[in-house]
Amino acid sequence: MLATIMYKAGDVRVESIPDACIQQSTDALIRIIRACICGSDLWPYRLKQPDGTGQNMGHEAIGRVEAVGKSVRKIKVGDVVIMPFAYSDGTCDFCNEGLHTACTQGGFFGNAEVGGAQAEALRVPQADGTLYALPVAEDDALMPSLLTLSDVMGTGHHAAVVARVGKGKKAAVIGDGAVGLCGVIAAKRLGAEQIIILGRHPDRIELAKQFGATNVVNERGDEAIARVRELTDGFGVHSVLECVGTEQAMATSMGIVRAGGMVGRVGVPHYDQIPQAQPMFYSNVLVGGGPAPVRAYIDELLPDVLEGRIQPGLVFDRTIGLEDVPDGYRAMDTREAIKVMVRP
Repeated sequence: MLATIMYKAGDVRVESIPDACIQQSTDALIRIIRACICGSDLWPYRLKQPDGTGQNMGHEAIGRVEAVGKSVRKIKVGDVVIMPFAYSDGTCDFCNEGLHTACTQGGFFGNAEVGGAQAEALRVPQADGTLYALPVAEDDALMPSLLTLSDVMGTGHHAAVVARVGKGKKAAVIGDGAVGLCGVIAAKRLGAEQIIILGRHPDRIELAKQFGATNVVNERGDEAIARVRELTDGFGVHSVLECVGTEQAMATSMGIVRAGGMVGRVGVPHYDQIPQAQPMFYSNVLVGGGPAPVRAYIDELLPDVLEGRIQPGLVFDRTIGLEDVPDGYRAMDTREAIKVMVRP
């Protein structure tokens, strides 16, 4: 079968590898219907050092179940399923608490151990706890929005939940990538009265406005902080959704959050220490977040997608075949595309 392998920064190839197959009794085998390239995939695309073997890429997918292990009870052959970016058994203490990304039997897709979803097929461990069967056919028009529930919509929602977005509150979203744009959807959905998007790409800003952003801040650094403060009567926002992961993004977060506010960070952190620890302490600011337990959020978000109340699939502005995945990486890296969907 064909799959995407990254060998080093800028070196992405689609190659023939051994066919995915059932290995454990709790596995399922899915044929990939839709996959995509994630903003987090761009970090190794820019920075990965050669290791002689390469990395299987892709952690977001919708698939059709082709086979199941003998212990799989809930997922059936023929089901069209969402595959979250992390696999989980659905029964451990952490899964029962809604934190599937900390599952004691879990892990993440996009590596040599379990493979990647930018491929023709994939083995899914812990199938009953991981996969979510959909009430739609594989050619449904909602596929783009349904695909976002495997990562970016659930991750934007996680940022909003951790940041305690609620009715009447002021929120700011740092980052105009797919996760940040979905964070705007989430903030609107949870009732924020003011939603400030911090970004500077015109096509993304227009989409953010369509999703519910009320204000736009194009500046960065101290100028961005001053502008957000100006927009919020000098106090800052109750909730910051940090969707980038750089030290500058976190420093901006700490500069725009109001006393008693909350920062929900879902951008993979590329820094060792949170800036401005003392002001954070004296202002009673809370900081939380991490890998989003998107499997826990599907029940809540799916009805809004199926009924058209939210349309997160609009973040996909390019669709390619599997053979064109290397160019998809290039397009996202150069900001020619917001998020690229793959149809094997």
